[in-house]
Amino acid sequence: MRLDALLRTACDVIATRGLANTRTADVAQAAGVSQALVFYHFATKERLVAQAFAYAAEQDLGRLDAVLRSAATPLVKLKKLLRLYIPPGRSRSWAMWIDGWSESLRTPELEKVSRRLDLRRREGLGEVIAAGVADGVFSCDDPAGAAWRINGLIDGLAVQLAVHDRVVPRRQLTEWVRLSVARELGLLSDQLD
Repeated sequence: MRLDALLRTACDVIATRGLANTRTADVAQAAGVSQALVFYHFATKERLVAQAFAYAAEQDLGRLDAVLRSAATPLVKLKKLLRLYIPPGRSRSWAMWIDGWSESLRTPELEKVSRRLDLRRREGLGEVIAAGVADGVFSCDDPAGAAWRINGLIDGLAVQLAVHDRVVPRRQLTEWVRLSVARELGLLSDQLD
């Protein structure tokens, strides 16, 4: 089995079972390989988890970079980034990231992966906001600060959506994000539909 497929399987198992309940044996069984092969590639469960998170982060960063490299206008890029960042309902991948953030408090390797993804998301959004300000499409004195506030809002609301089923409907969450982003950038919220 290719390492890529093993990492993808590990991500699926972690998202389904959670970090605390995932064993290397679970990953091996789901991948249809021996536990010895899992240990051959990763040596420890901690290394497996860290590399699975790094793999998931690279997938997310690839989607982010595709938006940033596109020839789209800053407003179109902003809408695409919001679609990427806002979870599609009760999301397994968001559950994995919430687990990862929590474990990052105790696992330096996971903290590095988590920090890299979080900072890159904020930098990417900040780049789009700064480009929109330069083009006169957005009105914002502090693009980097706006990116931090927008990401903080999305992260906080996404946790509510992922953890507390039916407390905040996705439609409401999306509307709150649009309203806040519009206020941050001097837009009308319907411009973000």
